[in-house]
Amino acid sequence: MSAASWTTLAAQSLPWTALRRWRGEATVRDSSLHLLQSEGLTRPTDARAGRRRKLLEALAELRCDAALVTHLANIRYLSGFTGSNGILLLSGRSATLFTDPRYDIQAHEECDCRVRIVRGSTWEGVWKHLAGRRLRVAMEADRVSHDVWMETARRLGREARLVASRGLVERLRRLKSPEEVEAIRASARVCGQAFLETARTLRPEMTERDAAAELDYRMRRLGADGPAFETIVAAGARAALPHARPGPERLGRGPVLIDMGANVGGWMSDMTRMVCLGRPAREFVRLFTAVREAQATALESVRAGVPARRVDAVARRTLKQRGLDRFFTHSTGHGVGLEIHEMPRLGAKSDDVLEASMVVTVEPGVYLAGTAGVRIEDTVLVTESGAEILTPVDKDLLVLSS
Repeated sequence: MSAASWTTLAAQSLPWTALRRWRGEATVRDSSLHLLQSEGLTRPTDARAGRRRKLLEALAELRCDAALVTHLANIRYLSGFTGSNGILLLSGRSATLFTDPRYDIQAHEECDCRVRIVRGSTWEGVWKHLAGRRLRVAMEADRVSHDVWMETARRLGREARLVASRGLVERLRRLKSPEEVEAIRASARVCGQAFLETARTLRPEMTERDAAAELDYRMRRLGADGPAFETIVAAGARAALPHARPGPERLGRGPVLIDMGANVGGWMSDMTRMVCLGRPAREFVRLFTAVREAQATALESVRAGVPARRVDAVARRTLKQRGLDRFFTHSTGHGVGLEIHEMPRLGAKSDDVLEASMVVTVEPGVYLAGTAGVRIEDTVLVTESGAEILTPVDKDLLVLSS
């Protein structure tokens, strides 16, 4: 690419240009930040009673009378409780949250079910409550220790039966209600605006930690409870580490990978974008173009009824055409909701089939050890006809001139 192909934006609003190199055609265009309008964030309506009814229907198929829910995200989904210690007992007669005195006020404010405050071991309170009852109780076998499982079985007694359940609530969480989709959309807006606001502040002398802290601060200022996960800012060759932790390294001149998400009211978003401080090298433009195309083709394959592994295969096939598939070292995507990684999984070995109302990421990447890394990621809503992108930020390579 000739030097004449590059332009820099005069020091008016924002000193950057955006590079678009797509389908073999490279152009450079002036770009300005489009800051999203502040809007009231729509919180999910209280659908917890309906969720509990669906879980009871699933329990009936297992011929179980009750369920012990221990995973905190599942407890929040079913009861509204956001504390760090709780066990939810659900039966056809009632739902009861067991927790400790620290959460007395909070639990009664948040939950639309019974609350039992236990002094001492929370499990002890559950065991005493269930002792001697003739019940078949489902419990999240993959969420508790072997010792807790064995002690629960012992304390229930011979008249009861403990049944292992795995992913029971998680499967319910795969499909998002309209209110849940709006909550994730709001989270994605906060994530996107924080990225756009922070982009104007990036300078070569900043460290990765400085940039990550700025992103986190702006998400909170825009209404987030915090980041959805530890924000990733990886400069230069460190971007070849898919889950790099921000360090003391300076951004310097060259490409920077930013992977971020907002937690807004407990609902997560996930987005990865690439920026470059100064003119990108020709080889990096080639990598970026390949990943951009891989993500575009993968997005085109997303729709209800499509096997999740097919989306992964499409992304890999596109990269293989560029000789880069062996540098794509993770799955293409995952579900997003109350947790940043949920069902379904968009990977080569996934048995999941996409359904309308799922929210997933599409995030192919290429990682060349010691050289560079590129990933482009969106959070998208699966529909009958395709994918609706929820992360509202342009995916062009943002070239910042300082």
